[in-house]
Amino acid sequence: MTSSDDASRAPATPYRAAGSLQGRTILMSGGSRGIGLAIALRAARDGANVVLLAKTGQPHAKLQGTVFTAAEALEAAGGRALPLVGDVRNDEDVAHAVAAVVEHFGGIDIVINNASAIDLSTTDAVDMKRYDLMQDINVRGTFLLSKLALPALRKSDGGHILTLSPPLNLDPKWAGKHLAYTMAKYGMSLTTLGLAEELKSDGIRVNSLWPCTLIDTAAIRNMPGGDSIVRAARRPEIMADAAHAVLTGGNLAEGTGSPTGNFYTDEQVLSAAGVADFRPYSLGAAEDRLVPDIFL
Repeated sequence: MTSSDDASRAPATPYRAAGSLQGRTILMSGGSRGIGLAIALRAARDGANVVLLAKTGQPHAKLQGTVFTAAEALEAAGGRALPLVGDVRNDEDVAHAVAAVVEHFGGIDIVINNASAIDLSTTDAVDMKRYDLMQDINVRGTFLLSKLALPALRKSDGGHILTLSPPLNLDPKWAGKHLAYTMAKYGMSLTTLGLAEELKSDGIRVNSLWPCTLIDTAAIRNMPGGDSIVRAARRPEIMADAAHAVLTGGNLAEGTGSPTGNFYTDEQVLSAAGVADFRPYSLGAAEDRLVPDIFL
């Protein structure tokens, strides 16, 4: 298992930040591992306060890390961390997390909706318990965490909600491949679309971020043939750098016309930040051999 010191060590990437998250307070759903942990570590290296609301309080047989080992890594990276064991599907857990962040750090500047469940089964094959799980975590969990954090975000001098969900696309291709999962992810994206419009007058930015390629995560590795699939994936650090660029502003307003209501991709964001070579993010596969992510 990776130690907190190993996890906190900054990887070599081509991204050079134009801004900083120092002193900002982030509330993230999930974050014990994978993309969420990478995003949290990038923020911690700036000196951010990061609160992780995640279910994994005890070691899991198939999943590396817990919310507590993640918090140790964040502290080792230079941030301040608050680990909270809870389920984004549970109203009381989410309400407690929001209250704990405000009590511990004095407010909330950023909410990151990272927690998500995946099942790519067709309609015939999908188990309805899995369907309900995806709806509860992806859609309801994103809506609930965003909703309950709004009073604190309104008090921030730069409130931001960032959700890891894809651009909305009414071409039936993706719904035809895996309708249940597509509905769940697009529900997250609809939350971005609606909240961005609803919160304009409050000065709260709301955006989504999605990878152009597969990312090496436990979810991918645990799929059939996952160990071979991830060889054509990129490291989570590409999403961490892209999230950092979105959350610190960067040059993203150029070409979008608005700092809110956007569905960014990692490559789009990092290109705007001056990254021209994405090869350092790969696990060794040539760029033309990388597997594109779904929904794009």
